[in-house]
Amino acid sequence: MTVPTLSPASELTPARRLAVLIICCASLLVSVMDISIVNVALPAIRDDLHASTAGLQWTADAYTLVLASFLMLAGSSADRFGRRRMFRLGLIIFGLGSLLCSLAPTIDTLIAARAVQAVGGTMLNPVAMAIVVTVFPDRTERARAIGLFGATAGISLTLGPILGGALVDGLGWRSIFWVNLPIVVLAVVFTTLFVPESRAERARRFDPVGQLLVVLLLGGIVSAIIESEKHGWGTPLVLGLLAVAAASAAALIAYERRREQPLLELALFRSVPFSSAVLIALFAYCGFGAFLFITTLYLQSVRDLSALSAGLCLLPVGALIVVFSPLTGRVVGSRGPRPPLVVAGTALTLGAAALLLIGTTTPLPAVLAVFLFFGVFLGTVNPPIVNTAVSGMPASMTGLAASVASVGRQTGISLGVAIAGSIVGSRATTDPQAFTRSAHIVWWPVIGMGLAVLALALLSTSRWAQRTVRAV
Repeated sequence: MTVPTLSPASELTPARRLAVLIICCASLLVSVMDISIVNVALPAIRDDLHASTAGLQWTADAYTLVLASFLMLAGSSADRFGRRRMFRLGLIIFGLGSLLCSLAPTIDTLIAARAVQAVGGTMLNPVAMAIVVTVFPDRTERARAIGLFGATAGISLTLGPILGGALVDGLGWRSIFWVNLPIVVLAVVFTTLFVPESRAERARRFDPVGQLLVVLLLGGIVSAIIESEKHGWGTPLVLGLLAVAAASAAALIAYERRREQPLLELALFRSVPFSSAVLIALFAYCGFGAFLFITTLYLQSVRDLSALSAGLCLLPVGALIVVFSPLTGRVVGSRGPRPPLVVAGTALTLGAAALLLIGTTTPLPAVLAVFLFFGVFLGTVNPPIVNTAVSGMPASMTGLAASVASVGRQTGISLGVAIAGSIVGSRATTDPQAFTRSAHIVWWPVIGMGLAVLALALLSTSRWAQRTVRAV
């Protein structure tokens, strides 16, 4: 087959631009969906591979932790070596990782395959966004395209448990990874045919030391939390992991300050709105990660629902995301990020507080009514995070600022799963009553996260905070 010569982005026809957008959205669909699709399959994975709670935590966290660690590297590499090339490579690695996941004979090999999957995933989300921005030079068309791209991300998170439940009940847990393969193959073919190559005029230099320190920092924190349930906080292993994380954080700050083109641009943190956006993303998605991990286990292990029924219980959450996401985008455009962030923080706080009332025999309609708070929260939190992160930034830093905010989201999900799993521990597989009591302990820090989002919403949109953007 002869591959056609691709025109520059500015010369693409509307039909070709639409094709590129669909390709990018399809890649985002599978990469983001794999964050949540695995959660509904955890009980089946536990039973089939005889996994511990820590093994289930790592099955979820291996993916989001690698995503968080390498997102910035993937974006800068695409700018240097070509976005289409890196995007296509990411699709191939993601597909290979999905195949390895479906064949995993043990929980350890499944965790390793999830990490491979995530390496490919790091090349999909930020690079796809860069491709979309490149092929839509008109500002109005670009805004619509980014809106559709963002809506795809929100829908993917909630589609995961529903599709995953149907697949687990019908074909077994391994099928949740098979579904990625035909989408990946088609995306690779159509990327070759339709996506134009593009590079940044001035790509940032590779920062191997900074990248290693980021991996050690995030990996040390998440590993310490997960292993604390089994080994205890005062054991040499957990203390050693925390020491590695602390030393990596100190070294990262000292090293990046001296580097001309650092992986992590510390000057961005002089902006209170940017720093607040990263913290909001961290707290918000930490709460979401805990919610998703606990509720999928609760619905199946405590309430004895099938995987499909458990996934359908999260359908109201997805419906509210679909309704509120576009409305939130319009509100951010007309009134700024404060109103939706206040709504998001309030909804997360009230939802977590209401979950304190949920027991082993609470009527299911009441449980679903509580889930509605989380639908409102997820539908209103994401657009203002991006807006707050890039607001007032120079054009040369907007991409990096958005990437760091995305790192905050992925890190938050990893921490949420780690914290929730370390609290419920082995009770997730043995005693429904004890599991429910432990779940109530989880919701207290989630309440604190909701209050933190609410406080940061007010702080980041104050006049004083807006003045600090000038420091960047």
